[in-house]
Amino acid sequence: MAAEGRPPKHTPMEFHPAPLLLAIGLTLIFPVHSQAQASIKPFRQPQAQGPTQESSPTFSLGGMLAGAGLARFDSTFEPFFSLRFIPELTFSLPAGRGLTLDAEISANAYGAVNFLADAAADASTGLKPYRGWLRLSASRFEARVGLQKLSFGPAALFRPLMWFDSLDPRDPLQLTDGVYGLLLRYYTRGNANVWAWGLYGNDDRRGFDLAPPDKKAPEFGGRVELPLFKGEIGATYHRRKAAIDGLTPIMSPAPVSPLPVPPVPEDRIGFDGKWDLGVGVWFEGALVHQQTPLLPHPYQRAYTLGLDYTFALGRGLTALAEHFRIASSVRAFSPGDGLSFTALLLRYPLGILDEISGIFYYDWKNNDIYRFISWKHTTDALSFSAIVFWNPATPSVFQGQPGAGSFAGTGLELLLAYHF
Repeated sequence: MAAEGRPPKHTPMEFHPAPLLLAIGLTLIFPVHSQAQASIKPFRQPQAQGPTQESSPTFSLGGMLAGAGLARFDSTFEPFFSLRFIPELTFSLPAGRGLTLDAEISANAYGAVNFLADAAADASTGLKPYRGWLRLSASRFEARVGLQKLSFGPAALFRPLMWFDSLDPRDPLQLTDGVYGLLLRYYTRGNANVWAWGLYGNDDRRGFDLAPPDKKAPEFGGRVELPLFKGEIGATYHRRKAAIDGLTPIMSPAPVSPLPVPPVPEDRIGFDGKWDLGVGVWFEGALVHQQTPLLPHPYQRAYTLGLDYTFALGRGLTALAEHFRIASSVRAFSPGDGLSFTALLLRYPLGILDEISGIFYYDWKNNDIYRFISWKHTTDALSFSAIVFWNPATPSVFQGQPGAGSFAGTGLELLLAYHF
């Protein structure tokens, strides 16, 4: 966001999460039992097994191998090719008393090469952990520790609550890096659920982060989801330290040896809800605050309003629309500088194995239009996608995974994935 100079002095908005998190912890440790009949599907319902199978662990080796090719039509022909391999090992063991112990370990290995017209080919490779967690679960409770995916909120295309992942709605593989931490979840008999988490050792930007987290400082937060009329409403809080070094304005005159800026406390609150009113409607909003006078705009706020409906045309045409606004400002709700997008997703099944879809964004500030048209064919083990895109040369959103092609400009991507 554009800087507008040093802000006037003001009193930072403060959050006091300790009482909330203490209440959440007590709820998780000492759940209230009720004689009411269960009305939600449990997270993991233990299956009845014979005495000889109850203690038998199960192992499964699977994963995905995907290859892609991409080329642009609006510039010099410089094809891009990539190969990605994600092996996955899962383990499950009934632990008795309705408990299940399971785990998942996977890695993300990729290689890519971009053939340039006036230079040598640009090649890159990478290997990193993708998932690595251990979970203990019952019918209404789970505790999961390790490298895991942590995602929530009803928005589909633009997600203000994309605090712990970087999912791209255009990505046929739906890949995102995980976070290291401990997640606790408890599901009540009345369809409510409570989350609590603690994270440590993460230093990558996620979603719409202004700054990455401090790897050496713990993060913690929680979430509550409650049923409301024909839907549900949620509230979320997260606290961390943000590594803002490099984001602060340059002093004038610049010092010969500038001192590094230490990480600063950052608070996040979010609210969301979704209802089925014949037409699906939802909202999602977040407010983020860095507690420092060094940033000209220490508040960032974002919201999304959305709806979807399936029309009785042929096999059923699904239409989904969202409006998204993100801005930064001196105070929590003062005018600020930002971006606004309106998005439309259309999806139509051609049969059991095939579907076509289109995603369209309009950038109100820059008057840019983003267009994606895709066809996807899926079998038990294979999926093939063809994507035609027509976008600005420098996209403003969704930079994609390492080792993946960019959807900048106009071009075509072909992707084949084998799931085993």
